[in-house]
Amino acid sequence: MKSILAYLLFFAVATANAQDRYQAAMKQQVSLLDSASTFNPASLNALSNTFERIANAEQTQWLPYYYAAYCLVNEAFMTQDKTKVDPISDKAAMLAEKAVALKGEDSELSCLLSLIAVSRIAVDPMTRGAKFGTESAELLEKAKAQNPENPRVYLLQGQNLMFTPEAFGGSKSKGKELLNVALQKFTAFKPESDIAPRWGEMYTKELLKMP
Repeated sequence: MKSILAYLLFFAVATANAQDRYQAAMKQQVSLLDSASTFNPASLNALSNTFERIANAEQTQWLPYYYAAYCLVNEAFMTQDKTKVDPISDKAAMLAEKAVALKGEDSELSCLLSLIAVSRIAVDPMTRGAKFGTESAELLEKAKAQNPENPRVYLLQGQNLMFTPEAFGGSKSKGKELLNVALQKFTAFKPESDIAPRWGEMYTKELLKMP
């Protein structure tokens, strides 16, 4: 009996230590996303690789895959060579789907998949705008249904309206209305943990300053 209790105690302590190491590693990497110096293609790619290594080590955690994909989609938006966008976005989508497989349907992941769809438009807006714009919009409606209090839903909807030409359904005024909703939601929003997604509030404020 004593040996069984000792084993259970050892297992519980080892599990707790592993969880502590995971939390510490994630907090360190997530904090880098708040740094302006991190937001360049090379740094984002390196950060994505780190999150992916954490994901592969843990295997049951969805957030490392989420952040690995989030870093890549931002890299795709910043990449000047348009021939590189699709491969980056393809990997982001693959990582996002791994997160979905672990977490299930989720508002944050639907927002992420919407961003990935938008990233593909820049390759050729004239031929891709309708397809991926529609896909992005549908994913954001799905994200809103999954969690209507998620501020990133309204941020991304507002951003899409602001940067879509009026001839194709865009509207800066309607976009800013949604951005104001996002700002209100950010005020009340409480992340599930200190490593849960929380990005977007400062970016919302910057977009609202645009003419």
